[in-house]
Order: sequence, then structure tokens, then C-alpha cells
Amino acid sequence: MSFTVAITGRPNVGKSTFFNRMLEQRKAIVDDVSGVTRDRQYGVTEWCGKTFNLIDTGGFVHQSDDVFEIEIAKQVNIAIEEANVIVLMVDASTGITNLDESMVQLLRRAHKPVFLAVNKVDNHNRMMEASEFYSLGFENIFFISSISGSGTGELLDAITEVMKEDETQVEVMNEGIPKFAIIGQPNVGKSSLLNALIGKERTIVSDVAGTTRDSIHTHYNLYNKEFILIDTAGLRRKAKVHEDLEFYSVIRAIKAMDEADVCMLLIDAGKGISAQDLSIYALAVSKGKGIVVLVNKWDLIEKETNTARDYEKELKQRLAPFNDVPIIFISVIDKQRIFKSIEAALEVWENKQRKVATSKLNDVMLKAIEQFHPPVVRGNAIKIKYVTQLPTHTPSFAFFCNYPDDLKAPYRNYLENKLRESFNFNGVPIRLFFRKK
Repeated sequence: MSFTVAITGRPNVGKSTFFNRMLEQRKAIVDDVSGVTRDRQYGVTEWCGKTFNLIDTGGFVHQSDDVFEIEIAKQVNIAIEEANVIVLMVDASTGITNLDESMVQLLRRAHKPVFLAVNKVDNHNRMMEASEFYSLGFENIFFISSISGSGTGELLDAITEVMKEDETQVEVMNEGIPKFAIIGQPNVGKSSLLNALIGKERTIVSDVAGTTRDSIHTHYNLYNKEFILIDTAGLRRKAKVHEDLEFYSVIRAIKAMDEADVCMLLIDAGKGISAQDLSIYALAVSKGKGIVVLVNKWDLIEKETNTARDYEKELKQRLAPFNDVPIIFISVIDKQRIFKSIEAALEVWENKQRKVATSKLNDVMLKAIEQFHPPVVRGNAIKIKYVTQLPTHTPSFAFFCNYPDDLKAPYRNYLENKLRESFNFNGVPIRLFFRKK
């Protein structure tokens, strides 16, 4: 289920501070200068057991006020189009500005829930002053302080209420069939890959417009292989400006990712993996999705004896810490290895479904623990007695031991590596939990 919340508002009202508080990490750069956030920030957050995507739409720095307003209007329009819920943030310390009123006009036309967050309400006087925002005519008004966090809980409660209503309307589509999303930057060949895969031999059952606006689900049933391809391509038509285009592609990729079992990350062999690709990759890992990395336009690279091996080694260094993923060098134009990429995605999907019998798991893992004991902590010997796989979508394992909180990252990594060595989880993030026995 893909649910997206966009934080909009004019520059310097505290959107990034609010975003960081929701993510519990300092991801957006926060400063007292208007328009610091140029790149859109995105992440995944959770409240009351509900998980949703959060987007900080950022501000712009332009010389002319008119251009400034046009840019902000564009950005709000994208948020309106792509998000399920919009949080409009205003600043209690400056009161209502013309720019706030322009945004309100835009949001009035949207048939989406809008929550007005009046920020910087951190004392009684501000609370009195902030009452002027009722004149904007919104039903849902929350008085918050992004810095201290006061009032943010009520706002999140309201967002999760909307999610509950939204979830009741979602139908489960094509359950049990693998879903693959093709993600990546504009112009890396996503549309071409899709066309090459479904091209001439068209035995496609149906083209169903997905629950997500503009992402097309193509049901593929050919050569004894059946799966659904979620296409996030076709973005170029939408927006002429490069910045907007990037914002669209990110939101679409996140939404497609939510619906997919396996993400096929397409990168350009000549340009390599960009910071944006790494962000999307990290997001897919945090969502527990299977991953295949496809290096396109490999036909244009000059090759020597170990070109592919060296390229793969460098790529895995960039993808660390989780880099146990299939990397396939393809050329969409020459149709080189494109069907191998589908086979790899199907294998990753099977690895994601893998259930390991408890007896076999304990046989293997307790031997590995015997060979290399956990380090002694504060004079306490840590003993792991039992391992079992949990019934979750992403392969997850519970290790029962006497001091679960004392197991440090290096030993956790050792256990994960042993699991990967013994059972094939190639392309799949796995989760380890340590519990009191």
C-alpha cells in the first residue's frame, strides 16, 4: 500500500525541521536562510504501526518574486497531484503572507485532504497570535512546534486516520504473481527496457492502470513466465523543467516501489550510479524489497579483459553495506541479456519467499556460533541458544540469547553473512532480531 504525505509551504517556515523530526534523523539541511532545501527530501516514517512516505518539497531561491511564486506554485501542483495527504505549513511568527494565500487558493482546488500546520507556536502569546490562521478556512488546523515536537502527535494521528479510510478502498490485485518495478533516473532506458521485454511477441493479458496515477501495470505471460511489470517511465511528457522532472520521477519510483516485490534499478553504464540512485536504492532496502541492479548501455563501454569485473567491484563498494545483489550488464538497444535480467528478478523473488526449516537453521547457525563465539561484554559471556525464522514478508530471523542488547554490529554482520552463505538470499535484505531467551 503506497501512501504519500507531502509537506508544502513557502520557504523558511520550518518544513525541513518537521521532516527531520518525523524521520528521527537529520536528513534535510536546516538553516535560517530561506530556500535552503533545493533538492527534494524523501523518506519513510511510521506512526501507530502505520508506515507512509514523507516528502519535503523544499524551497527555491530566485531573484524575481514573480518567478519565485511560479516555481512554488509548480511544486505545490506536483505535491497535489502525487500525494494522498498534503500538509501546508505556515509560520505563526510572521502571520499570513500573500504567498500563503496563493498556496491556499491552489490547495482549495485539490480534492485531497489538507492539514494546516501552524508552526513555531512555542508559547502562549504565539498561540493567541496564531488564531488568525482560522481565517484561511481550513477544517483541520494544528498548532505545532517542529523544534520541540509539541502538537506533532495530533497531526500524525489525523494523517493515520485518513490512511485507515484509504486502505478500506484498496483491492488486492493479482495476488501471488511477482511484481517488478523498473526504477531509475530519467533517460536511462526504462521505457525502452519495458518495450523490449513486451515488444513484438505481445501475449500480454491486459494493460491495467494501477492504483497509482500514471504507473501502468503490464501483465506479462510468456515463455512459462508470469509477472507484473510496473512501469514508472513516461515521465518526460509530464514536466519540462529538469527539477520538476526529477521530483516526479522520485515520487513515482517510491510509489512503484511500495507496490513491487522486486525493484529493478536501471543505471547508465557511462554515468555510473548517482547519489539519487543510491537514495532510491537505500529506500528500497529499508522497505525490504528485493533488488536487481541493471547496468544499461554496456555496448557503449570500451572493454578490456576485466572491465565488467572491475565495474561490478566498484559498484558494490558504492552500494555497501548491503551489496549482495545481482548486477547484470545489459544493452536494451541490442536486446543483450534483457531476459537474463527477468530471470534474475524471478530468482530474487523466490529468494524473498524462502522459508528455512527451524531444525536446519539451528544446525547451521549454532555451528557457526560455536566456531566464532560472540565477544564477552562486561564480563558476561553471551550465549545464543536458538534461532527461528519469523513469519514476515521480508526474511527475518530471531536469535534468542541471554544479553540481546549487548550484541554489537560486527557480530550481527557475521551472523547475517553466515545466513547468506548457507541459504540463498541473494538480492534480498534480511532482518535480524535478538530477543531474551
